[in-house]
Amino acid sequence: MNVGIIGSGTMGSGIAQVAATSGCNVKLYDTNTAALDKAKAALEKILNRLIEKGRIDTTEKDRIQGNIQYVDSLKALSNSDLTIEAIIENLDIKQKVFSELETYVSDDCIIASNTSSLSIASIAASLQKPERCVGIHFFNPAPVMKLVEVIPAIQTSEAVLEKSVQTISDWKKVVAVAKDTPGFIVNRVARPFYGEALRIYEEGVADFATIDWSLKSLGGFRMGPFELMDFIGNDVNYTVTETVFTAFYFDSRYKPSFTQKRLSEAGYLGRKTGKGYYDYAEGATKPEANKDTALAQTIFDRVLVMLINEAADALFLNIASAEDIDNAMTKGVNYPKGLLAWADKKGIDWCVRKLDELYDEYHEDRYRCSPLLRKMNKENKTFF
Repeated sequence: MNVGIIGSGTMGSGIAQVAATSGCNVKLYDTNTAALDKAKAALEKILNRLIEKGRIDTTEKDRIQGNIQYVDSLKALSNSDLTIEAIIENLDIKQKVFSELETYVSDDCIIASNTSSLSIASIAASLQKPERCVGIHFFNPAPVMKLVEVIPAIQTSEAVLEKSVQTISDWKKVVAVAKDTPGFIVNRVARPFYGEALRIYEEGVADFATIDWSLKSLGGFRMGPFELMDFIGNDVNYTVTETVFTAFYFDSRYKPSFTQKRLSEAGYLGRKTGKGYYDYAEGATKPEANKDTALAQTIFDRVLVMLINEAADALFLNIASAEDIDNAMTKGVNYPKGLLAWADKKGIDWCVRKLDELYDEYHEDRYRCSPLLRKMNKENKTFF
């Protein structure tokens, strides 16, 4: 298969590596030749590290590298069977690139976007043959993360969807098919992990370190929400939240936080700037968490039930199947357990009770219980 990748940044280069490893002939395109040189050098470094770890040998390294060509002309992608765009999250720019690309490729070429938050239908609308367009959303780093969300637009043909799912499966990835709604599965369902943690902090319930410790110690999350936001970048995480909030017509469940907004405005973006919720300067010490078990349980329960509620609502609104929702969260963002499976373990009655307690306390629509959870509780059902 001939695969064209548009954009040689971290994500585009990672997708190129995945496709090349699977035996595809890949052309990695970028207008910036310096960026292409950087991508080539980065891949060399990654493959050498894999050799050191004993995961590949030099023959395999040469095969992967030989499968990738670095090109600075979009026309060079003309023989592609599949193209995947991984450039800036700007709809106008993506539409312009797709419109030009379509003049070069064959009528059978699938044109995909790696967007994490933009409407696939809007991107597809820029094409003469919108039925060939689909969302194929990898997670960073693409060679490591198992999940890929495949998102058909309302224009996408069934044949294009089937071929896209088969191709990504052949690349040894776990596919979750999602409806074309804001945030798809992961970026929608994960919002409370950040949003509710920020809300708990803003209410003065606990500090960053205590909230992070609570989620890690009781929930088994690899990183707490503030550690993870610092890792992702406060600017990136805030923008995704703001995008989802706006796209959902300002639903209070996705309301951004002033705390995060101010940190972004101050340039405290996290690890990449040396300061975020935590100080990453040399010699800086991380604040101690308050390890009060009752406090930790309160924090963990509140964040968890909001995550479960979001996952349940995604199922209620047919965003994806229960299996794909749980796979998305465990394979896409390394959650220790699928949220719907977690709901079964905690008990649907527990979920409904906790959400109703929050709603009774705050009287905010943010804490409304998903109709699906309430119906399942009444009928004594479980997700699995």
